[in-house]
Amino acid sequence: MSRRPLRIGLSARIYHPQPGATGIQSKSLQYLEQSVAHWVMSREVMVFMIPSVSGDGMVHRSSIRLSDYPQYLDGLVLQGGADISPQSYGEEPAHPDWAGDRLRDAYEMELLHEFMEAGKPVLGICRGLQLINVAMGGTLYQDIESQYETPAVHQHADYDRHAHQIVWEPDSGLARLYPERSTGGVISIHHQAIRALGRGLKVEARSRDDGLIEAIRLEGRQYVLGLQWHPEFHPPGSPDLLDCTPILDEFLGAARGRRW
Repeated sequence: MSRRPLRIGLSARIYHPQPGATGIQSKSLQYLEQSVAHWVMSREVMVFMIPSVSGDGMVHRSSIRLSDYPQYLDGLVLQGGADISPQSYGEEPAHPDWAGDRLRDAYEMELLHEFMEAGKPVLGICRGLQLINVAMGGTLYQDIESQYETPAVHQHADYDRHAHQIVWEPDSGLARLYPERSTGGVISIHHQAIRALGRGLKVEARSRDDGLIEAIRLEGRQYVLGLQWHPEFHPPGSPDLLDCTPILDEFLGAARGRRW
């Protein structure tokens, strides 16, 4: 008899209605990017988007809370999207375009806390890595190009076709996953990055060209891993991009209760 599929929750991206918008754009939208769902579903996994539970909707929801989800789900993926609000780490936006989404920050920080409290594994992708770092007391560069000395290119018009190299730390979990190599190409699309590392986190990988942090892991037995890059944008079998299947399998192994 086959074992049941894993049930993995994905945090929602949130679209906030803009002044003067009409139709569907006048509503609050919660959605996920198809590629990340399909990447997680490349194994025997059922994916569930976890909506925020703010109380401003037209219909009064039931008493279901975010804390109820870890009872029924095996793990959490924090997907990419809007900037983290600098206010979430004690700063004011240095530019109006970098104000981020504080409402989403609060929702995802609560999700992260609840899954960690339940001992369920968490994988953060792009914004998800930054959210983990800020939730653990870390800070971010609001804008790499203007705040980091000699930055490499991390955001490009080619979007998911632009890649750069990362290198992992010799004693990291990534080094254990990839014992035959120490570097790889990744699709990494971001203008913000980790500045001060959060409590209990260790660096797993950095950008080869400028040293910016590209992966983090929570120290200890709990599985919390953050990737600045987008593994869901790596085509299977690509000769130029890191095969992220071992990372997915490690996360799902942790979700099944195996030691990683």
